[in-house]
Amino acid sequence: MDPKKSRLNLPAGLESSLRLDLPPSHFPAIKNSPSPKKVIYSDRFIPCRSSSRLQTFTLSDKSSPAKEGGNDLYLRLLRAELFGTETLPLSPSGEQGSPASPNKNMFRFKMDHSSPSSPLSSVIAGDADVVPDSSTPPKPPRKVPKTPHKVLDAPSLQDDFYLNLVDWSSQNVLAVGLGTCVYLWNASSSKVTKLCDLGDRDGVCAVQWTREGSYLAIGTSLGDIQIWDGARCKKIRTMGGHQIRTGVLAWSTSILASGSRDKHIVQHDIRTSNDYISKLSGHRSEVCGLKWSDDDRELASGGNDNQLLVWNQRSSHPVLKFTEHTAAVKAIAWSPHQEGLLASGGGTADRCIRFWNTTNSNMLKCVDTGSQVCNLAWSKNANELVSTHGYSQNQIMLWKYPSMGKIATLTGHSMRVLYLATSPDGQTIVTGAGDETLRFWNVFASVKSKTPVRDFGAWSMGRSHIR
Repeated sequence: MDPKKSRLNLPAGLESSLRLDLPPSHFPAIKNSPSPKKVIYSDRFIPCRSSSRLQTFTLSDKSSPAKEGGNDLYLRLLRAELFGTETLPLSPSGEQGSPASPNKNMFRFKMDHSSPSSPLSSVIAGDADVVPDSSTPPKPPRKVPKTPHKVLDAPSLQDDFYLNLVDWSSQNVLAVGLGTCVYLWNASSSKVTKLCDLGDRDGVCAVQWTREGSYLAIGTSLGDIQIWDGARCKKIRTMGGHQIRTGVLAWSTSILASGSRDKHIVQHDIRTSNDYISKLSGHRSEVCGLKWSDDDRELASGGNDNQLLVWNQRSSHPVLKFTEHTAAVKAIAWSPHQEGLLASGGGTADRCIRFWNTTNSNMLKCVDTGSQVCNLAWSKNANELVSTHGYSQNQIMLWKYPSMGKIATLTGHSMRVLYLATSPDGQTIVTGAGDETLRFWNVFASVKSKTPVRDFGAWSMGRSHIR
């Protein structure tokens, strides 16, 4: 044999150190002679699981004939350690069950549903047949501050269920009746102005701004109604019509309705020289609640006779009469979101808020609040309403209509929350009580923004006086 053909193809450095001394049937032994070291450089590949399509490589579920029997338990334990207990169920024979579809991978990575890891993630998810969690977490309830952002001292604010002594104008001015006087508090500047003093022989029983916020009507203990220009602090006129105290007032666009302890409702038109244009009789006791509908077509009245009556402008008799309440009805509010929807609240013996459809005279819902209902007001911006309460909890409650789920319960007053008014933007309410305080709460959200009502400068957490 040619000795050249018996040589190995080796690098030049090693060729001299190797010799073939044995027959060509096998390789000769290599002498323990030192060989030059040669460093071999190579790349190390580390795959990224988040971008690897490992599920495309199908792993067969068939067991090798040589490894059947003793290795089954080891394989199941190994799968459990590597991939957790969420493996396929065992068949009755003790072997690993096959997938529902034979083409699906037995082992697969759980996909991250929070965000796609690559542009191909949707395709990978479809290949892996991992069903995403379709359930979405419930929307958290809107957070309502539990404390007032402003408190005003209101000395001589009366604790009388049948009076209405607080109103907030569309020009952002709050009118408050304290004893024999009426004070105006400008929410933009915090300026306090004494509008009038009725004297020792009279007293303030009700205040109500016109819808444009220029004029203020004042109901007195003697039964008169005074009209004042709020900007100029000047009395325009005085109108009669009642024989005793006028405890509730309600403006439509041009008509002022007044309710009195004399059981009558009197309608006044300040454009005429007469004291009043009509007198409505239907209640058997003092009238303590009055509200016009937004379209001025209907007037709702509540009385100490537990009746809720609805009037229109074409009749001197009530067109609807609701007698389900078992206590005085002072709290009345028309919904600004649904025509003909009227809410009313009863006193201590009743404690219920009832909803009425005045188009067909049906009661829609009744909710027992557990306390005397003193006031109701709808949100302008959402289908929600707020109620204020007296005996026995003196709380303020925010409700979602029509489910009447409680959004928030606010506490802070130490006596009955008898007075309620809403800010012009519809976000803030002011409540008054016999504890001689006025408290401002951010309870309603705005339409355009969910941020709280802007700070008017005077609306810090400090406590100040209304007079």
